[in-house]
Amino acid sequence: MAGTTTTPKCATCDKIESDSGTPLKRCAKCQTTAYCSRDCQRAHWKTHKQVCARNAASAWNASTSNTAPGASASTSLPKGLTIAIDKPFHRLNSKTWMHDRPEEDVYKLLIDTYRFRMEDNFNLEGDRNKESLYGGAADGRIGFVRFLGLAESRTGLLPSWWSTDKGKECIALGLGSDNGWSSLAHKVAKRGLIEHYGNPLMPMQLRLFGEQVYGRGPGGQSGEMIIMMQMKAEGGDLISSGLDVSSIFGR
Repeated sequence: MAGTTTTPKCATCDKIESDSGTPLKRCAKCQTTAYCSRDCQRAHWKTHKQVCARNAASAWNASTSNTAPGASASTSLPKGLTIAIDKPFHRLNSKTWMHDRPEEDVYKLLIDTYRFRMEDNFNLEGDRNKESLYGGAADGRIGFVRFLGLAESRTGLLPSWWSTDKGKECIALGLGSDNGWSSLAHKVAKRGLIEHYGNPLMPMQLRLFGEQVYGRGPGGQSGEMIIMMQMKAEGGDLISSGLDVSSIFGR
């Protein structure tokens, strides 16, 4: 007997993607249960929370070799990065989000934090920073050097191995002729970040880390509430915000 393909459907109302016209979105913690809307996710939470953590562990119990120290089997395999880290919003809260990552991942995330902040500043505040692509610069090297200087001035925000030489290597990555994705000569947008990292919460994480560097969130908004909400979701105490809580920033 030929195998059959199961069409993903909303766990609450059984709606499939073709009915709603928009892609179903999965629980960000376990990635196994789909919903057509936040309302359906909320309605199903009392049932789903009983199996969410178990589903996550089962789905990724073979991925521990690709996780950072202290990461659990529930951490999904990374896309666009060398390793994954467990509970990233807990790490953002403790200001250790850049810790326990390989150098190449840290360089890449620093470049993307800066590029995405320039995108947010332009879209949310109309800021055409003259040191950025939005102000006519050929690349973002001057603004990025200032960004790194700020990051270095925030005690403990960067990994313990960070140094002036590491900063030069990071800048060189952004300016290299074969740097591909991590080019300071190219802009980056939310949709592109989600596609590149395969994670709908990555733009939110980059914004929150950028807030810790610059001392203010994009558009002047604080991300403290978002961190608290996502920490609860990571602990299984709240419906996961995988259905784009980053819309609080307006984009």
